[in-house]
Amino acid sequence: MPAQKRHRVLIGKPGLDGHDRGAKFIARALRDAGFEVVYTGIRRTPEEIAAAAVQEDVSAVGLSSLSGAHLRLFPAVVEALGKSGAGDVPVLGGGIIPDEDIGPLKDAGISEVFTPGTPVEQIISAFRRACEAQEARRT
Repeated sequence: MPAQKRHRVLIGKPGLDGHDRGAKFIARALRDAGFEVVYTGIRRTPEEIAAAAVQEDVSAVGLSSLSGAHLRLFPAVVEALGKSGAGDVPVLGGGIIPDEDIGPLKDAGISEVFTPGTPVEQIISAFRRACEAQEARRT
């Protein structure tokens, strides 16, 4: 049986939000599921996250926000990725996100949005699908 490909992803915490427990939990869960994970740490600008995604050549970016600034910061990361030549990299987001914000986030280019209580297996599967689609587009 061939070994499963290790997808490379970046987990970022945009803005001034200093709560990183959820981001670290997801980073560990993805790592334990066989992903190669780059974690940017807290309080990063959208431009810093995009630059790290380009430098690390990731197949997907995951964002976490608990501060309520997701409607501004998540789309700003999508925009920064576009300006960096990586506009095709899928961005997934999670955190304390009201249901009414999910549609606007998806309209702004966020491919998947996770709220509290989303099973970790569902998050891992979404990252795997996003990475596989991205890697297929690259070949």
